[in-house]
Amino acid sequence: MATPPSYPFSPPERLDLDPRYARLRREEPLVRVRLPYGEPVWLATRHADVRTVLGDARFSRAVAAGRDEPRNTERRQDNGILGMDPPEHTRLRRLVAKAFTARRVEQLRGQTRATAHELVDGLLAAGPPADLVAHVATPLPIRVICDLLGVPVTDQDKFHTWSEAIVSTTSLSGEQVQRYLDNLFGYMTGLIEQRRREPADDLLTAMVQARDADADRLTEDEVIQLAAGLLAAGHETTVTQIPNFVYVLLTAEQGWARLCADPGLVPSAVEELMRYVPLGATAGFARYALEDVELGGVLVRAGEPVLVSIASANRDETVFTEPDTLDLARAVNPHLGFGHGAHHCVGAQLARMELQVVLETLLERTPGLRLAVPESELTWKSGLLVRGLTALPVSW
Repeated sequence: MATPPSYPFSPPERLDLDPRYARLRREEPLVRVRLPYGEPVWLATRHADVRTVLGDARFSRAVAAGRDEPRNTERRQDNGILGMDPPEHTRLRRLVAKAFTARRVEQLRGQTRATAHELVDGLLAAGPPADLVAHVATPLPIRVICDLLGVPVTDQDKFHTWSEAIVSTTSLSGEQVQRYLDNLFGYMTGLIEQRRREPADDLLTAMVQARDADADRLTEDEVIQLAAGLLAAGHETTVTQIPNFVYVLLTAEQGWARLCADPGLVPSAVEELMRYVPLGATAGFARYALEDVELGGVLVRAGEPVLVSIASANRDETVFTEPDTLDLARAVNPHLGFGHGAHHCVGAQLARMELQVVLETLLERTPGLRLAVPESELTWKSGLLVRGLTALPVSW
């Protein structure tokens, strides 16, 4: 048997998608690959197959705990809720899901809009050129998730730094990752103890009270890990996607100008950008087949792991018309940018709202927004699970 090709196929270059995905979707939608660490794994590239792996109970995340899981880093760490299957996963997810319903998120829109305007005030005061990442993209999601959870926003420099441990592949050493995780978990432990003494109207208090009311339902470690995970995931991806979205709009033909002419397109534009932008630098979180499953014309044997490429699925030409074209008014858009199935992003509605508010605010306040440096001078993150800009200097 031929040696499986190394994966990811190439280092992530900006927001470009490796052309091999298109060939694989046509010719070999399920292919064996090898990540830097762990056992060989199948890679699914078509939309239908990715949905099956993510949503079918015949594929398990929990089984990975006992296997040499394919991964991008040498270290192995407890993935918490991301490593669980229902009903254990459901037990934890249900605890926080009420905080992220569409109704609850809409109640946060007004305050989020006020925060966005305040941050854009700071951007304008700094004068062009100013860094959109530092002035808007980073602080806004942090403030929103802090308010929701009940975390002091004044501690953002600490926990934003520590959160890199959760998305790092090679940007941090194994020792740094462990130290950052220890710091993050220790920080959350202190906040939980504080909430026991001084309850407040926030998600952290609700989690603590659920734990204390029924210790069999939730362990102390689960509360700590879940709270830390929500804090990190609740801002890291949105912090990255805001500048990604703005960059694409400013560099795509008629992107920013189209939205300026028709701001009512913002909701559909956010969905299209979620489809179009390949946020993940690699695939992760393998699912293991619990029984033989036919997938993409291939028989996946029980016990074999499968990875999914959401970026490839979102460019599937059998699902999306002209998939490599940014269509801000795309009417039918079943993208998988927030995942699918049991592990569909619990904060999807929150992220949607934040992304909409930021774009609406920038369109209103800075319609002449443009890059302040040549595109070739922009710098990109490396060694992380996500692709994104380290800075986005803009003028207006």
